[in-house]
Amino acid sequence: MQLIVYILLYPLLFLISILPFRLLYIFSDFIYFMVYRVIGYRKKVVRENLAMALPHLSTEERKNIEKKFYSHMCDMFLEMIKTMTISRKEMEKRYKFINLDVYMDLEKKKKSIALLCAHYASYEWVISMNYHITFKGYGIYKRISNKYFDKLVHDIRSKFKATLITTKDTISTIEQNQKDGILGIYGFASDQSPKSSIKSHWSTFMGIETPIHVGAEIISKRLDMNVVFLKTKKVKRGYYEATLEVMSEDAKSIPNFEISDAFIRKVEEQIYEAPEYYLWTHKRWKHKKENRITT
Repeated sequence: MQLIVYILLYPLLFLISILPFRLLYIFSDFIYFMVYRVIGYRKKVVRENLAMALPHLSTEERKNIEKKFYSHMCDMFLEMIKTMTISRKEMEKRYKFINLDVYMDLEKKKKSIALLCAHYASYEWVISMNYHITFKGYGIYKRISNKYFDKLVHDIRSKFKATLITTKDTISTIEQNQKDGILGIYGFASDQSPKSSIKSHWSTFMGIETPIHVGAEIISKRLDMNVVFLKTKKVKRGYYEATLEVMSEDAKSIPNFEISDAFIRKVEEQIYEAPEYYLWTHKRWKHKKENRITT
């Protein structure tokens, strides 16, 4: 059954991927109408998240953010498909790294790097960073249940010189690479809600006390990795800019959870600047304490 689904859907995905961007976004407008106006995909979750995270805004203001978010989400989904056939020249024009020298200075330290980012703006196109660096790039992801689509995602990432590893295999992969003398950069999108079985640290995110992921920090401390934060800004439709900020060059010396808390603060700053580009469809605050933290 998995193979049949793949055979049926792959030609459609490929056809979408070869559309010129102008037509791609016309199609995205249609998808937006269907997803938001007709189907109402996860609309209840989005509205609950926006109400919790942005209570200082009026209902009308949150509704405006909601509409912009769905439009952006549809763009991002089609941009992800476009990655199948996009050229390097086109990618570099649409996703620019503003201060890559900050990262390159870290490479000179000869230690592997943990890159922390959020599900914000175009987190899929971050893989284009591999065009510009010398370290081997790894993306940490959740395996797709359909093994054929999972292989497709791996093939797309390999086009950008990126290797995917599951969360389960992260530590063992980094340890083996260090034994083999392979320096790598490992991408952690650590802003979503952790599983209840691994809740270990409570922090405040958008004023709500909730558990947060601390795996990137723990691994960085344990394996002596440098830590950098990547912030993505959507300039206009289909165009993004990324900036990098060093969070630590000596993770072991920093008090426990301080890196994770600092990461969450940086994600908050992104969201407050332009909340429509955050991934609001996930139940980010499904584990939370009742009292809201105000600052």
